[in-house]
Amino acid sequence: MRFRHAETVWAAFPELSSGALYATGVDASADTGPRAAAYTARAAARLAGATEGEFPEVLAWRRTFTRLGVKPTQYRCASESLLRRLRKEGSLPRIHPLVDLCNALSVAYGVPVAVLDADRIAGPLLEVRPARGNETYTAFGGGVEHPAPGEVTFVDSAGRAHARRWTHRQSGYSAVGERTGRVLVVAEAMHDGGAEMLSELLKTVEEEVAAHWSAVTTTALLTQDAPEFVFGP
Repeated sequence: MRFRHAETVWAAFPELSSGALYATGVDASADTGPRAAAYTARAAARLAGATEGEFPEVLAWRRTFTRLGVKPTQYRCASESLLRRLRKEGSLPRIHPLVDLCNALSVAYGVPVAVLDADRIAGPLLEVRPARGNETYTAFGGGVEHPAPGEVTFVDSAGRAHARRWTHRQSGYSAVGERTGRVLVVAEAMHDGGAEMLSELLKTVEEEVAAHWSAVTTTALLTQDAPEFVFGP
């Protein structure tokens, strides 16, 4: 399997930083609650001094959405939505041990972190690219949507879209669940210093996965010169 951002995406957004992690051997039995709580507390402390809309990481994604023709206060990037929920409700939803951990890291670092069930991605390629309009997206409620032509999304080789509006919302089709054993984690940033921050974030995810599961992981920082991550058996 290969994961990459299309050349058109890199050309339009040279400030993009991206990191990916592939892990085998994860399940729903681990207790990541204490670690997730520690990262969530870090985000809460930051929110005590400023709202999420003032964070440089969030502002950079708002600018990106605006350039894509997406109203950023109507469709928020995933990290902003989580930070907003944390500020208003004081907690994040419990979904799956790995997803909970990555959501907590998302608010701690302020950037979107996607977690996809790798067995639900049709190979050999998963690409972040503008939609053509014929891709199929499955919402968490089970409904089927078709991203509009030009909308940036994650598209696999079967033409299935695994996100809406790039980092706004993942697909229910590739959501991590009880039967998930292989995952692809993707983190993306648009702010200055994003590459250095993602390097730290990826290392943290790798350490947490090793601490909670007997999992095998591989990681990569993606750039315009080295845009592809090869993973899987």
